[in-house]
Amino acid sequence: MTDKNVLAAYATRLGDNALIIGQRMIELVAAGPELEEELANANFALDYIGQARMFFSYAGECEGAGRSEDDFAFLRPEHEYQNLLLVEQPNGHFGDAIVRQVLFDSWYLALLEVLTRCSDEGISDIAARACKEVRYHLRHSSQWLVRLGDGTDESHARVQQSLNDLWKFTGEMFVPDDLDDEMRSAFNGPHLEVLETQWRADVAAIVAEATLDLPDDQWMASGGKQGRHTEHFGFLLAEMQIMQRTFPGATW
Repeated sequence: MTDKNVLAAYATRLGDNALIIGQRMIELVAAGPELEEELANANFALDYIGQARMFFSYAGECEGAGRSEDDFAFLRPEHEYQNLLLVEQPNGHFGDAIVRQVLFDSWYLALLEVLTRCSDEGISDIAARACKEVRYHLRHSSQWLVRLGDGTDESHARVQQSLNDLWKFTGEMFVPDDLDDEMRSAFNGPHLEVLETQWRADVAAIVAEATLDLPDDQWMASGGKQGRHTEHFGFLLAEMQIMQRTFPGATW
């Protein structure tokens, strides 16, 4: 791929992660345990969708084919989305959503921090803006995990099970594919194997404070970065795209 194609593809992948986690968080609005959490969750969802817009807009600029951020978000088939499997997992109970956020935000923040130092100004500028938001998101979700893990016997048991169940979706975060390799060699992008060491240390510290146990390494699910998704993704995409699919080209 040319350098522009690498940037377009990589920015699209980053946008996919932000868009899908934002969509999952939107589903939680009106389902939180307290009013303050409702407001926080809605704001976090908007942060992620704002990041997706920036990444998609930059991808369209690099691609040069005239596609807008809406085209990337709403007019692609399922196999063209390259988000991590973790972010498309259903919300489940509140503890499931919190564990998913801690696992993803820890990785996403570490990735963004590396991208602020990449040699492409477009990616590095978006990453720097996103870092400020995700750093706060991680602090918020980590506090909730500690509150639940070090809370009642029931809350502890539930989030421990959430951690055990979602752990299998973390492996693909650190397995580079051709796009990851090209981004690293051409633009000083993240070295995912190195990133894994930092992520494990960060997550271990949060989990220990929450009096939880890190799961043993196990078989890891993968395929999201190659457009192979879990059974949950098609339902998410159908709901997200229904307006554009039903009324093509509709504007407000």
